[in-house]
Amino acid sequence: MKRRLMWIGVSIIALVGMLFLAFRLSPYPAVWLVRYAFEKEAVRVDAALEEQVPENIRSIRNIQYDPTDPNSLLDLYYSEDARALTSKLPVIVWTHGGGLVSGSKNHLSNYCKLLASRGFVAISIDYTIAPEAKYPTPIRQLNTALAFISAKADQFSVDSTKFILAGDSGGSMITAATANLITSPSYAAITNVSPGLHPEQLKAVLLYCGIYEVDNLNSEGAFASFLHTVTWAYFGEKDISNDAYAKTASVLHFLTDSFPPAFISAGNKDPLLPQSKRFAEKLSALDVKLDTLFFPESYKPALGHEYQFTFDKDGKRAFEQSIQFINQLIGRNTSEQPEP
Repeated sequence: MKRRLMWIGVSIIALVGMLFLAFRLSPYPAVWLVRYAFEKEAVRVDAALEEQVPENIRSIRNIQYDPTDPNSLLDLYYSEDARALTSKLPVIVWTHGGGLVSGSKNHLSNYCKLLASRGFVAISIDYTIAPEAKYPTPIRQLNTALAFISAKADQFSVDSTKFILAGDSGGSMITAATANLITSPSYAAITNVSPGLHPEQLKAVLLYCGIYEVDNLNSEGAFASFLHTVTWAYFGEKDISNDAYAKTASVLHFLTDSFPPAFISAGNKDPLLPQSKRFAEKLSALDVKLDTLFFPESYKPALGHEYQFTFDKDGKRAFEQSIQFINQLIGRNTSEQPEP
């Protein structure tokens, strides 16, 4: 009995040791945990929005935007009522979040239907998540998708002169980088990514709770451990402090006054709130047209990461404010939209 207990003890110690080494030698063990938690929550949030979706929203699912890439799928949503008003609609292209290591276009299904109900073609894209793909692969994929959508504008009833890019969390990071390289040739050159649109096609960006400075992240607490996993998975290095190319992902340092008009928001208890505020401050200093939705620190109920997808009064406020911002930019009045 004593020998058996000793064997069990040794086995437990060995297992703990192997787990410790696994977490030290590869980002995958931590990524798998993140994926499990994030996927479960994303499915719940999307399902909760279903009751908010109006009728007459149509979808075309799993369109391949790059025939050489099995991960290059997009979903397209539009309102039949909006299509009855005009043959060409402005397009919102949303890049999903998930910490760059999880997530799917499918998790945006009902939110995109809500966007479509306001007179847009709403498109959500898939990209290859990390560690399976490293920086800047998702940015290249988004630009490939944009070029594809622009080329298929007539087929998709898209007004190719009115693109709006949007993203949340990791998707916001990808979106901001893409908007910057579309409007800044120097940033496109240093990232070595070809723009998918001409600058005049891009009318605005909607950015929720993103990362814009990978070299200035919170280095304390449990969230810091998550961010370490994300950066290790996305860049393929535990420490990017001496990696000049990885630092080009800190899009905040490369902004110009050509950046498109931006709507930026994050919850008052989002650990990434400082990133959004610094990004907004930099755009304001550059005189870029800007609208923000931030909340007092003491705001109740406390609004965490991705608060906008919880369609309570605060989520609805963000939604309506972003739609109003876009409509003002593209010069569209309410008579050109279906009834909400």
